[in-house]
Amino acid sequence: MRSICFLILLISSINLLAQKKDTITVIGVGDIMMGTNYPDKGGLPPNDGRELFSEVSTILQTADITMGNLEGVLLDEGGTAKTCRDPKVCYVFRSPVKYAQNLAVAGFDLMSLANNHAGDFGDVGRRSSMKALDEVGIKHAGLTTTPYVIIEKNGVRYGFTAFAPNSGCLSLNDLPGAKAIVQELSSLCDVVIVSFHGGAEGPQHQHVPRKNEIFHGENRGDVYAFAHGLIDSGADIIFGHGPHVTRAIEVYKNRFIAYSLGNFCTYSGINVNGVNGLAPIIKVYASPQGEFLKAKITSTNQTFRSPVKLDPQQQVLTRIQQLTREDFPESTLKISDDGWVMSSTK
Repeated sequence: MRSICFLILLISSINLLAQKKDTITVIGVGDIMMGTNYPDKGGLPPNDGRELFSEVSTILQTADITMGNLEGVLLDEGGTAKTCRDPKVCYVFRSPVKYAQNLAVAGFDLMSLANNHAGDFGDVGRRSSMKALDEVGIKHAGLTTTPYVIIEKNGVRYGFTAFAPNSGCLSLNDLPGAKAIVQELSSLCDVVIVSFHGGAEGPQHQHVPRKNEIFHGENRGDVYAFAHGLIDSGADIIFGHGPHVTRAIEVYKNRFIAYSLGNFCTYSGINVNGVNGLAPIIKVYASPQGEFLKAKITSTNQTFRSPVKLDPQQQVLTRIQQLTREDFPESTLKISDDGWVMSSTK
């Protein structure tokens, strides 16, 4: 009898080891706003937005974990639209609840709700967004009510948290508080993924300035110090958003950072002209402990009121190559013309 029990335990242990991969993959993309029904339905895509990700979904589905940043709320009606001090820079986004299914079908596992549009319709909108994502099986984090989430795949435990300089969100400007959350996640998980929404907006802000960024009177954080501080505290992969343009990438202490992934799928209400319409899909390959191995950049672009398209010209790859050379001249990263990112120290 003891021999049988021992054999069962041995088989279980072998199966568990077989399930755990020696390389994990995590995809990050930028801002997602699938069309807005506010102030009217004129900002919504045809066919309930089911074609928005059709050209890129096969790529999004190739990773163990795929995450994005949800701009606006998933809400059919109700709530009170926010007002701004400066109406010229005030935008309000509300997508139908059923659009959450588009994210699930596309392959998303995680969604950040830490951004300046998560509260566009107050707590009613926040609760509706969370409920809609829960119902399609997409985990989310970044609001003060849901600071982090843990998900397990193939024997690897992933922790996810997100930050922004906006009310109702975990604060980007509270570095000690952010470090404490990451330290807790690191003690519970194998790999810690962080999203942040920070930095000034627009084509004139493509560079990482390594200092605090103030935009329209709002402190958008020092994203360089923030990212480095969180890796020092146990973060493994960091995906930034917020500037609405793509920024440089970096590997710090053998951990990957993308400082901004730009506008990935923003159907209407957001400027996608020029560099604003260029965005990467970044697939990070790492050890089961989060150590950077390599990454692959796939270039996409958007035009006004159109689905996400693959970009054969690879314009955003060219931008990332240039920005990384300029902003991180000390970097050991090599970004090839076919989109592979490698560290020359390997």
